[in-house]
Parts: sequence; structure tokens; C-alpha cells
Amino acid sequence: MRPGSRANPSLPDDLVEVGFVGGAYGIRGWIKVQPHGDADALLNARIWWLKPAAGAPGASTDWRVFPVNTSREHSGTVVAGSSAVPDRNVAEALRGCAVWVSRADFPEPEDDEFYWVDLIGATVVNEQQETLGTVAGLIDNGAHQILRIVDEDGAERLVPFVEVYVKSVDVAGKRIVVDWGLDY
Repeated sequence: MRPGSRANPSLPDDLVEVGFVGGAYGIRGWIKVQPHGDADALLNARIWWLKPAAGAPGASTDWRVFPVNTSREHSGTVVAGSSAVPDRNVAEALRGCAVWVSRADFPEPEDDEFYWVDLIGATVVNEQQETLGTVAGLIDNGAHQILRIVDEDGAERLVPFVEVYVKSVDVAGKRIVVDWGLDY
């Protein structure tokens, strides 16, 4: 997910939305961020970009740089402090902002682990080399992830992202091979 038109040309082209500001934390201007998934990208990045939620009262379309002085996990969230946010009132005003980080700041995944953002747009073919479509997104059902694949006609297929069906993933080549028929 990349931001659309941006007024600030200094933003990296590889921004990925990783969470949202749930509110202030403490009295010294820290914020509490609810991550969309794993918190590793938030904890690894030293600069976050905050964008007000669309339709928020008084929301501008301007991005705000949040240089992270310190961050840590706290009860399923990430709390962070920045010199750019001097007190609780400023932190509270950030509630609802989307939090974006540069994809370059993500930690390297382990073998056979993938970031969802790297899979979106990949071509999916089966073992017979028939094209099923491209990855439009992923769904987490609690037990495992599911590839949401859309073909050229707009038809959608859901393929469990588990070893029994996913035979290979080439992130650099944007190609995934699955054991899945066209008629499934």
C-alpha cells in the first residue's frame, strides 16, 4: 500500500502503512500505536510518517514526520516518544493518524517468511503453469494467511498460504507457484 498523491516530495516512495495512533501514552507526549500486524517494522524504523485519517475533524492532507527517540512493545501495542511531540496534548491530537514506515526499514524476514506488502502484485501460477491471477491482498483467518488472487476478468480466488498449496515464492521475480487448479 503506497500513499497516493502527496504534497511533501521528501517522503520515500516505499512507504507502507503499518498501524494507527490509538492515543496518547503517559504525560510526556508519547503515543500508543496499534500495529496492523507484527510490530517489528515499527520497532525497527527510526522515522515514522503520520497521516491524518480521511474525514477526521480538522484533518489536513499533510504528512507529519515522527522521528522516533524510543519505542517498545506494550500490551499488544507499540508506545513511542519523539522530540516532535512535546506533551500529552500534542500526542492526543495525533489520535487516528495512520502510521507509515519505509519498506527499507523493515527487518530482514527469516527463511520462508514473507512480508505481505512484498507478495501483493505477484503473479500466481499453478504447477501446470496456468496463470491464476495476481495477489490483490492477504487475509489472516487466525490459523493461517490466505492469498486473495484476482484474475484478468476480476474473478477472485482464495488460496490458503500454507506449504501444502504454496510450492514456491519468488519475491524478487514477483511469482508464486501453487498446487491449485483453475477450476477450484
